[in-house]
Amino acid sequence: MVRKNVTAQYPDVQPALAPRTRGVIGLFEENCTVCMLCARECPDWCIYIDSHKETVPPAAPGGRERQRNVLDRFAIDFALCMYCGICIEVCPFDALFWSPEFEYAETDIRELTHERDKLREWMWTVPAPPALDAAAEEPKEVAAARRTADKLRRAEGPAADGAEGPAGEETP
Repeated sequence: MVRKNVTAQYPDVQPALAPRTRGVIGLFEENCTVCMLCARECPDWCIYIDSHKETVPPAAPGGRERQRNVLDRFAIDFALCMYCGICIEVCPFDALFWSPEFEYAETDIRELTHERDKLREWMWTVPAPPALDAAAEEPKEVAAARRTADKLRRAEGPAADGAEGPAGEETP
């Protein structure tokens, strides 16, 4: 209340945005398995997904052919979207992310439905996740995998290289 108001001259002066600003939704197409969870959970039904099934040949001889979904269309109608983020939260394969892009205005409301090519462009503006806290506790899954790997390394270590230190200890 004691500071003077300052008007930002927007198109000429870009605003200083927070690092994890929510702008639009970006699509990482390689991770999308066309599970349709995002479209089903969307309260506005603004996500449109089309796909087809493709037969994948067996990986090994004697195996059987598999079917997989192939993404044909992924579009979000930002005229309907309420930016709740439910689609991003429910995606089990991390295919949707918040992008800080906010300049996607259109003169016609019908042009606010953005297809997967535009959503893919916004994906590359998504900031990297924050670094892990060095003092944080290691996740139990990683700790269990590390213990198993260390146990295997100790069991194979002396037999593999035959190098033992004094009193039967391994040398580093």
